[in-house]
Amino acid sequence: MVEKRQLDWRRMLVCAVVALAAGCDNTELETRPPELDLAEPVQVDPTRHPERRGIGAMALPPAGPSAMVVTVDPRSSLLITDDAIVRNFPLLRVMTQLVTQSGVPGLTPLALFQDWWRTALPPNCGPLFNGFQYQCPRIEGNQSTVNPFINPGVNPDEYIPLALVNRFDLAPASGVDCGEYRIIYGKRSGIPGGGNRNLLIFEAVLPNPNPALGLNGCAPVANFWASLTGAPLTTRITGLQNFYFTGMPGFMPVVHMDNYGNRTTGVPTGQVRTNQFIQPPWTLREFSVRRTMCGATPCQLNFRPVTVKVNPGGTLFDPLSAHPLSGPFQNAVFPAEVPALAVNDINLFNNTIPDMFNSGQSNSQGPENDYRFQFGPAPSVFRNNIQNELFLLGSPLLPQEIVERSLALSCAGCHELSNGANLGGGLIWPPSAGFVHVGEQFDPAPGPFGPRFRISPALNAVFLPHRKAVLETFLNSSCGDAICQPWETPASCPADC
Repeated sequence: MVEKRQLDWRRMLVCAVVALAAGCDNTELETRPPELDLAEPVQVDPTRHPERRGIGAMALPPAGPSAMVVTVDPRSSLLITDDAIVRNFPLLRVMTQLVTQSGVPGLTPLALFQDWWRTALPPNCGPLFNGFQYQCPRIEGNQSTVNPFINPGVNPDEYIPLALVNRFDLAPASGVDCGEYRIIYGKRSGIPGGGNRNLLIFEAVLPNPNPALGLNGCAPVANFWASLTGAPLTTRITGLQNFYFTGMPGFMPVVHMDNYGNRTTGVPTGQVRTNQFIQPPWTLREFSVRRTMCGATPCQLNFRPVTVKVNPGGTLFDPLSAHPLSGPFQNAVFPAEVPALAVNDINLFNNTIPDMFNSGQSNSQGPENDYRFQFGPAPSVFRNNIQNELFLLGSPLLPQEIVERSLALSCAGCHELSNGANLGGGLIWPPSAGFVHVGEQFDPAPGPFGPRFRISPALNAVFLPHRKAVLETFLNSSCGDAICQPWETPASCPADC
């Protein structure tokens, strides 16, 4: 066990190194003109991994006496892919709501959509993003000339709803927000499989309207999702439409520009991520929905490219890399993450990466973002740095297994590169459904309401069972049950804590 004071000095060292690197006036990371760098300078909380944070990243305590009184069906209360339900969440309605909220005169859903995809074409992008390789142009930019909202059912450029996702597990123990709630869309042309595929994932962070109550202020959200298990079809559709587009009593709607990036202070915000394969290589990117004010008048709403969070540039793992950030990354930043990566639980090992080290894309094909390839088998100072941390932990893991775990937590790793990877300690990374975790094709086995879109083995066998346990633990816990939950404190629940 590494003592807390040892971890604290490592964090202090990382902070010092990051600050020093950020202040090097003579370090030029970009070779294209500054106006082509659309990386949004947003203050990023390094603990906010897009998939592993909040109560879902904490070890669950033993079950209390009331455990399992409330149980949920994961395909009803955590991940909904039933076509009879998701078809009621068209992309046009989402884009229309964002346009209305923006108050930008003359803006239309189509103009917002087409402007989004112009970011994949020069002069709106260049060969580098945040100092790392960035493919520009990409054929996805051609969507800036199409209309996805006409001829539904036959339009190859239409985006069809694939899933509604409950990520209550991402809510922090403090309860400042209630987690993320997502809508996944797939381009109709991708239904046959193969190429010409593109997926959009709207990932909203929902604020807690009663933060003084801590995470208990989010109880109505957890109870709502739990109530969908066993509910009639019409009840599910009506309730979910209200949750996403109107908002539960006291809560703002999930679909709101502030929840996708426009909120820059106070409660954290969300993002929109894409999984692109209209053109190879298969690439994942991230966007922030931001409004521009001209004085007191809204004048612009955009999907702005930002770094892909907790996806460090692949070259930083190369011991021979000449990148100006490779030294700080290999000598301080990544070694400080070894204790979190060495946690031997498939759902709990983690790493947090300061945003200056993140790339603007996560490439699922080829060596660019394949950290194990970049790391290589040869002896190096970087390898020794990782090994030294493992020695302090008393861990039997190998440096390459730590790198494998970091790769698995990247977008490219989780979606493809880490399928079946040996992570050490008896852990094997579960497989995706081939570059995706929710596919555009129906599952061979229908759901209770007919066809539903397929999900990955990783979701079905590993991630959803964990999220189910997290949600059920919250639903069944109460102050006085003799179990101090991560979201309870001596002040809020002295009986248990």
